[in-house]
Amino acid sequence: MTKQFLPILILVCSFSINAFAQKGTLRGTIIDDETAEPIFGATIYIQSTGTGTTSDFDGKFELQLDPGEYTLRISYISYQTIEIEDVEIDEGEVTNLANIRLNPAITELDNVVVTSQRVTISEAAIMTAKMNSANVIDGISAEAFSKIGVSDAAEALKNVTGVSVEGGKYVYVRGLGDRYTQTMLNSVEIPSLDPDRNSLQIDIFPTNLINNMVITKTAVAEMPANFTGGIVDIETIDFPEEPIYDFSLSFEYNPDMHFNSNFLTYDGSSTDIFGFDSGTRELPGGTDNNDIPTPISGNSSQEVFDYVSSFDPTLGPYSATNFANYSASLTLGNQYNVFNDKKLGYIMSLTYKSASNHYNNYQLGEYQNQPDPATYDLIYATRQNGTLSEKNVLLGGLTGVAFKTDNSKYKLTAMHLQNGESTAGNFFIDNSESAPGQSGYTADSYNLEYGQRSITNFLLNGVNYFDNTNWEVNWRSAVTLSSMTDPDIRKTAYTISVTGAAPRFNAGAGGFPSRIWRYMDEVNFANRLDITRDYDLFDLPAKLKFGGSYVYKERDFEILSFNLQFFGSQPDFDGNPSEILVDENLYGGGGNIYYQSGNPDPNPNAYNSNVVNYAGYVSNEFNPFEKLKVYVGLRAEQYTLRHTGRDALFAQGGTGNNLDNEKVLDGLDLFPSANLSFELGKDQNLRFAYSRTIARPSFKEMSFAQILDPVSDRIFNGGLFSIGEWDGNLRETHINNVDMRWEKYMGMNEMISASLFYKTFQDPIELVRIQVQQTSSEFQPRNVGDGQVYGAELELRKSLGFISESIRHFGLSTNVTLVRSEIDMTEQEFRARKNSEKDGQNVVDTRDMAGQAPYIINAGFTYDNLDKGLDAGFYYNVKGETLTAVGGGLFPDVYSEPFHSLNFNMNKSFGIDGKSSLSFSITNILDDSREEFYQGFNTSDQVFSSYNEHRSVSIGYKYSF
Repeated sequence: MTKQFLPILILVCSFSINAFAQKGTLRGTIIDDETAEPIFGATIYIQSTGTGTTSDFDGKFELQLDPGEYTLRISYISYQTIEIEDVEIDEGEVTNLANIRLNPAITELDNVVVTSQRVTISEAAIMTAKMNSANVIDGISAEAFSKIGVSDAAEALKNVTGVSVEGGKYVYVRGLGDRYTQTMLNSVEIPSLDPDRNSLQIDIFPTNLINNMVITKTAVAEMPANFTGGIVDIETIDFPEEPIYDFSLSFEYNPDMHFNSNFLTYDGSSTDIFGFDSGTRELPGGTDNNDIPTPISGNSSQEVFDYVSSFDPTLGPYSATNFANYSASLTLGNQYNVFNDKKLGYIMSLTYKSASNHYNNYQLGEYQNQPDPATYDLIYATRQNGTLSEKNVLLGGLTGVAFKTDNSKYKLTAMHLQNGESTAGNFFIDNSESAPGQSGYTADSYNLEYGQRSITNFLLNGVNYFDNTNWEVNWRSAVTLSSMTDPDIRKTAYTISVTGAAPRFNAGAGGFPSRIWRYMDEVNFANRLDITRDYDLFDLPAKLKFGGSYVYKERDFEILSFNLQFFGSQPDFDGNPSEILVDENLYGGGGNIYYQSGNPDPNPNAYNSNVVNYAGYVSNEFNPFEKLKVYVGLRAEQYTLRHTGRDALFAQGGTGNNLDNEKVLDGLDLFPSANLSFELGKDQNLRFAYSRTIARPSFKEMSFAQILDPVSDRIFNGGLFSIGEWDGNLRETHINNVDMRWEKYMGMNEMISASLFYKTFQDPIELVRIQVQQTSSEFQPRNVGDGQVYGAELELRKSLGFISESIRHFGLSTNVTLVRSEIDMTEQEFRARKNSEKDGQNVVDTRDMAGQAPYIINAGFTYDNLDKGLDAGFYYNVKGETLTAVGGGLFPDVYSEPFHSLNFNMNKSFGIDGKSSLSFSITNILDDSREEFYQGFNTSDQVFSSYNEHRSVSIGYKYSF
């Protein structure tokens, strides 16, 4: 019992000692000015007291001092000594000098003397890391978050070269789609909260938990090979240099969305406010069996009545007034000396966000090419227009504990994210009988949907140093559990084609009311080991690195569907969904309504998949001569994907496909990488890089699943289906990458860089419209013809102080990415397009690459005055017109329109020691819409999807205790 309470007693004593201490604490980090790497063993000396200490393997040091002003003398062999004046120590407070930069002493020089304010610029460490990295990286540090006034990682990354953020949460690098971007947390792969995405929703990370975010753009052997655009690595704080006791609260108001009396909703469960369903929407007992009570299966009328009554009778929304968006977060963190000057640190955070969106002119469209070569206008198959309302809740918690000894550091973090989204919609559907495969009808559709997603991640990380830090062993082990449940998705569409006739349900038109339950559970085990040896080669520093990783993933997926049926004629309905499931309409209650299962046994929409990925690598970083840095590496990955599932033909008793834990992907691939950096001057580099990477299909893509989007009625088909000319053999994509970059650093976070890049894609995977399915709107991931991408990047960060001292607080930052992509069409696609060629059109056998934006522009005009605690800025972001769904033949291509995002952020600190801060922002100042259009030859664009988020204003308050 004593042992169980010992750690608690230590922490209590630590709190008590700190509470009554008379001394103050001085902390800092000693880094090499040229490499940004920590310096182990540097001497920190207090001249007035004659006391001092040395830096540890992280370059960090700590001193306990009486209140007052001090001068520090910091020295290390072969480095220029630095003296820091005016270091103020307050009673019971922590003074953090952040990154103290030492310059190598080439000749005997006098000491450098600076004031304490000069050494607290932590953003410079990111710039130095970029300048001295062997490969091409970009990034952003914690210091920059407050300057640009952002609260989450997604908003912060919009300011990084070549990065765009889709939907406020998903990161795209160099305009490449989600498939080619990888997200890591503390250098370990973490799956997405959305099972249909490759990258994680990064808006869930509050910036006060993040030390930095680094985007790797050229591959190195120690990183996973399944990326092409970039790897986004989010590094969380482990040892807070200063005590953190922060509370923040913010509100966002959108005049077109909030306090709207026409907001559509329905009664869910009591726990929706926490992001999960309490069980109200769960599947009624016995419904997961194929043998359910129906009038045609010999069940009694009472059994059928009881069964149908077990379903929630709500099939349509009602109008209510919604509230504004709001969020709150609480963050705690500190570090303590325990066990003979060992260090124990902790960080804890709790975040809650509630947001609602209301779109009163939400449009969806399905259009086709007309067969007549002389007729150019697209003809609509189906158009939907209506109202869609969403309520989204995110609850997140993160806690971490770190422990440091003289030669090792250990970190344990746990994170849980819970997300729930309730959606209600009402649409008018107009189906044209003039389009091929269409029956022609109008309908009034009601949609109710709820989705809950959760992700739980545990990470244990250890770093051990040997031989005076020349050997480093870094190991990580993580487990991630993710879950998705879409319980009771309801769609009710009254057919209203006949004028004057009562609304009816028609199988050939709007269809019968349906309900869907979707489930997904995934487990992810990731283990990684990196061993680094520092040594000398050619009388210059070199670094040998080797290691490996093991990743295991397993997913269970299932869809269950049920359709409302009539045992006889339909009642006379008036079009109100609340009239349908009343007792007198149910079979056994005087009516003839019952539910019929849409789930064959075995279920074609259920599968189990697992992945085993072994990897090993070796790399060497060295300088053949002083100004040339060379990195060479080789990574090997053995990747095996197994699948258990079957197609609809087999499930219906035919001779279809049935897989039982069979290999659908299996390969050993080698991934070489080389990075060269030539120093043109002290602050100027020329870089060259080559690498080979891979993009693999997801579990969902490598399946027979057919997934219906109940709002748009669009169907996703797994890539294992053999449909039309597609043989069901979905393969991974191999990519070759070549990069060149010139960069010049001008000090104080100012820089200019220009890059060129070229990529070749073998068997790229794209989402393709299925040509043979004309009566429904169906898409499938397929390998298309080989492709190539080439582009350029330009980045500039510059203070306007060079114009006049009076505007030194103003700055300009801009980065532009220009890209040209090209896909060589397969013979089938080229033939389909050629057969639908219009008069005057000349179809060639190349086209744009799906998901690749032709340009990205990020720009910012900022004001930053540290003395006044004020920073503000206008930030602009746009991504060019991008092919999102591949058509051809009967169906035209779909392109997303540029979304011009112009936002304003302001952040002002005030109060004692600036512990309070107020933020203010305006988003979507240009009131732009998010739109996707069908595009054809010599014709007007037609809507694929369109909605407007409108302008919003937010205000936030943060207090640091």
